[in-house]
Amino acid sequence: MTETTPAAALDVEEAGAVLAAEAARFASFGWMRGTSGNLSLVLSREPLRLAVTASGRDKGELTSADVVVTDGQGAAVGPGRPSAEAALHARVVRLTGAGAVVHVHTVASVVMGQRSPAGIPFEGLEMLKGLGHPTHEVSVTLPVIANSQDMTELGDRLEAALQPGMPAVVVAGHGIYVWGADPREARHRAEVVEWLLELELARR
Repeated sequence: MTETTPAAALDVEEAGAVLAAEAARFASFGWMRGTSGNLSLVLSREPLRLAVTASGRDKGELTSADVVVTDGQGAAVGPGRPSAEAALHARVVRLTGAGAVVHVHTVASVVMGQRSPAGIPFEGLEMLKGLGHPTHEVSVTLPVIANSQDMTELGDRLEAALQPGMPAVVVAGHGIYVWGADPREARHRAEVVEWLLELELARR
């Protein structure tokens, strides 16, 4: 489950600009309505520091200043208040070695998470190449975990549910977490996973 590409070194303002641009893209898709969703980017590994989108902001209107630095547990180490889910971002990074994490609230992820609480299988689809598979001739399962307001408990569920070849998890009734080596890869993977979810929703 480990990502092999290290995160690029960025300062906080640069990271904030990157996250603001990514958030604006997702917001334009309707995946971060209101102030929902959050994004993170690894600033350093030793010690682990993440730039996380600030809590309570319209994700379509973020600026480079709307970011909070957190430690490896998701606690703020500078000014501002990070998303309440920063701890889960940090847990994903520690578990997978990811350089960026995307959390968005999409209709397809919520519906499919409710319909398939044991996980959502995908097989024989060309779009699976977008998750790093060399061919469409693979079978993968998108894990679904029960929601919790306790980020430690939610993180334990995520850790237990991780699946090889699937850099994403659906949180039932909530949304999806997707990760990659950098923000661009995390974005591409989020778009692929959402496409797969929309396809499965249409099939059913």
